[in-house]
Amino acid sequence: MTQPANAHATVVLAAGGSTRLGRPKQLLTRDGETLVHRALRLAHETHPRQLLLVSGANRDGVVGACQGLPMQEVFNDRWRDGLASSLRLAANALANHLGPVLVLACDQPALTIDHLRSLLRGAAASTSGCAATRHDGHRGVPAVISATMLRRAQELQGDRGFGSWLAQLPAEQLWCLDAPELQLDIDTARDEAGAVAAGWLDAVTAD
Repeated sequence: MTQPANAHATVVLAAGGSTRLGRPKQLLTRDGETLVHRALRLAHETHPRQLLLVSGANRDGVVGACQGLPMQEVFNDRWRDGLASSLRLAANALANHLGPVLVLACDQPALTIDHLRSLLRGAAASTSGCAATRHDGHRGVPAVISATMLRRAQELQGDRGFGSWLAQLPAEQLWCLDAPELQLDIDTARDEAGAVAAGWLDAVTAD
């Protein structure tokens, strides 16, 4: 069945090197499922027109953890250059996509399908076609951006994402998700411990 022109695509960002954590955060688990598999599975459950996984560091382990899911891998061999390099590659892969794009990371262990569906509904109802998650005064992922904003990804550099452009939209033009639990992303051992304590990550047991 042909999907409508406004059907969404989804990008799961999983290229980072997890340098502060010291091991691949993409491969931490919740209920026995790796975070990258979980993010990709939830993204798939939104029924996107295209489902991209942007890999980079620890490529074999990350991609191997996603076997069985119908995704298109985009490999970022310049992942050390920062987030913008992954977003530029995603934009290239979606050059012919005309609808909204759901962008999510795989290091928010509290993420649920309800978060993603709410963002997609909110974006569809907003005049900008965009939606974002509130994070302590700024707007970030998971987020839905318009095809027009995606085209501008080539302007991004370093660790800059779409957040600053989303912040420039008037409040009445951008739907925002209030989900405090999504403010916890995994960058450090302390973040990991907090997620374990909240029941959002499995505890690591010694061999």
